[in-house]
Amino acid sequence: MQISGLRVHPVKSTAIRAVQTAYVSRAGLRGDREWMVVDGSGELVSARELPLLFSVVTDNRATGVDVDLRLSAPGVDSLDVTRPQTTPVAVRMFSDPPMQARPVGDRADAWLRRALGHDDLHLVWCDDPTRRPLDPDHSRVGDHTAFADGFPINLVTDASVRQLDAWVRQTADERAETPVPISAARFRANIEITGAPEPFEEDHWSRIRIGEVDFRVPLPSARCVMTTIDDDLRKGKEPIRTLARHRRWDGKTWFAANLIPDGEGTLSVGDELTVLERVRPA
Repeated sequence: MQISGLRVHPVKSTAIRAVQTAYVSRAGLRGDREWMVVDGSGELVSARELPLLFSVVTDNRATGVDVDLRLSAPGVDSLDVTRPQTTPVAVRMFSDPPMQARPVGDRADAWLRRALGHDDLHLVWCDDPTRRPLDPDHSRVGDHTAFADGFPINLVTDASVRQLDAWVRQTADERAETPVPISAARFRANIEITGAPEPFEEDHWSRIRIGEVDFRVPLPSARCVMTTIDDDLRKGKEPIRTLARHRRWDGKTWFAANLIPDGEGTLSVGDELTVLERVRPA
């Protein structure tokens, strides 16, 4: 098994940025989801609420530009942003406890409103991801991340994507519908792996090594309606509808694996994945 794709998302819910190498810190891939859009009350605004966010392209040093952050979108001039030194404010994601982030300022906020045609948008930066610990039921003291959903890194295997795509096509056939192609991009994973011997092999990993970096695999990734937004920014029923038939337990729908780094280092496309420890199948 080896890495076939590496991806970062400098601002949460913006366009996927493919890279050939990425530095792994304890918070996740450097440059990934370190910035976030919030509303006036500090609540996350994601593509769940505003699918047009997927059309915003964001770049940083991790993606090869020599600026802290560059914002680009159709119909507006790009804007370069520097890491702010403003006073941190409370922001919130989902039902998580409030966390601290630094507001970027009026120019970035005005740019977001023009690009997205939506009022009450504000850009914030996570200056210190150690302030956000992970779920204590599935992590250790000192584990942390910035604005990733729940864990620092997400991994998907192409074998699992192919199986899900086949299930979706089967569902479409049963309902006399046109099938919706499913690709790994739907899941916005940081790491894509090729060569897994079976679909959902990742369900049974406890510890892995990729390249020279070790990771814990605390649990699979619970999926949400964001995966139902296609390349044209339209919402549909797949793949959640089909996943719920095959991959639903404990009240959630599961696909791909969460990772927690146990060290730091550089990953590159082509690096080998080695399974260090397995968990007994459920």
